Amino acid sequence: MKNLGNLIPAKGSTSTRKRRGRGYGSGNGRTAGRGHKGAQSRSGYKRRSWFEGGQMPIQRRLPKHGFWNPFREEFQEVNIRDLAKLPGDGEIDVTPEVLQAARIIKKADQPVKLLSMGDADRKYVVRLSAASKPAVAKIEQAGGQVHLPEPAPKRGKYKKRAERAE
Repeated sequence: MKNLGNLIPAKGSTSTRKRRGRGYGSGNGRTAGRGHKGAQSRSGYKRRSWFEGGQMPIQRRLPKHGFWNPFREEFQEVNIRDLAKLPGDGEIDVTPEVLQAARIIKKADQPVKLLSMGDADRKYVVRLSAASKPAVAKIEQAGGQVHLPEPAPKRGKYKKRAERAE
């Protein structure tokens, strides 16, 4: 009768381990099945999971994609529907400091762009870094004003022909 205490593996499912490095007569003497020379023949060798036997590693074979623009300007986005959270009646002045005080944006010193999601319910005087054309149209349609800074001159390596001619 078989109990948990006297179970044995099925016949042929296990075999005794090879005793390596125990003389020529054992069949695994001398190099003990490790071959001649090389890292794998030495003690202390550990194969790293990313090692590919000396061929060019995959992280160096694969092409690198994309482009990082060092001149990119990150905007904090504010929708027109968010302006309804601002306190006050009548004409409301919208600046980064006011938006930060109302907890609509996190940082007043970073550029802010107004987007057109939602409808303008009051008159707003907007003084932000940028605004989308539909957002400007909605603010002006509600009787408000949008004051944006002049766009900075394009950064470029080459000047236009007209500028070079002067």
